[in-house]
Amino acid sequence: MQQKEKNRLLALEWKKAWANASFKIKTVVGSFLLALVLISFPKFFATIELRKGIDLSDIVLEQLPSFDLSIPIFLLIWSTAILLIRRIIQSPALYLQFLMSFLLLCILRIVTISSIPLNAPIGLIPLKDPISSLFYGGKEIFITKDLFFSGHTATQFLMFLSFQKKGDRIITGITSIAIALMVLIQHIHYTIDVIAAFPLTYIVYLLGKKISTY
Repeated sequence: MQQKEKNRLLALEWKKAWANASFKIKTVVGSFLLALVLISFPKFFATIELRKGIDLSDIVLEQLPSFDLSIPIFLLIWSTAILLIRRIIQSPALYLQFLMSFLLLCILRIVTISSIPLNAPIGLIPLKDPISSLFYGGKEIFITKDLFFSGHTATQFLMFLSFQKKGDRIITGITSIAIALMVLIQHIHYTIDVIAAFPLTYIVYLLGKKISTY
């Protein structure tokens, strides 16, 4: 009976949120815009991969051995994504807030990657992620110049900022740091890409939170 009551209350919460005109409009428009952005990603990344970029000197990467950490990176990212989905189902407000924040994050990455052309770091080992690769043009295509700023680090940190439960924040706080370190060890990003992801994501989170208010 307790589970049935929880499901009933959850359904009522979503029904109440959907009855709110502001929530409905922002959810529909935000979802549509995010879909357009994600659909545009393969062509965008294919274009930036062909351009000439700048080689950065990175003291941190020079000291780090290069290892393939694709499996632990994949497991951390998608296990926390599953946790996020569970929490989103339980909270319409969290869904809209993360939707808007993630949309802004994607748009900001397009702007920064377009504005700051960089060549891949020396020693880069392509990340093998069968799910994320769908947005890059397929599992056989390796994009190496989507550098400033780190999308993996930013997404993990955005989840940390978005979660409300203490346990969820502890988990995603740890995974955010872990992902940041692992993408450096795999030489997927320059150090500046990873460091910049944190303040830029925080700004995006604040804007997304403000926009999603209903």
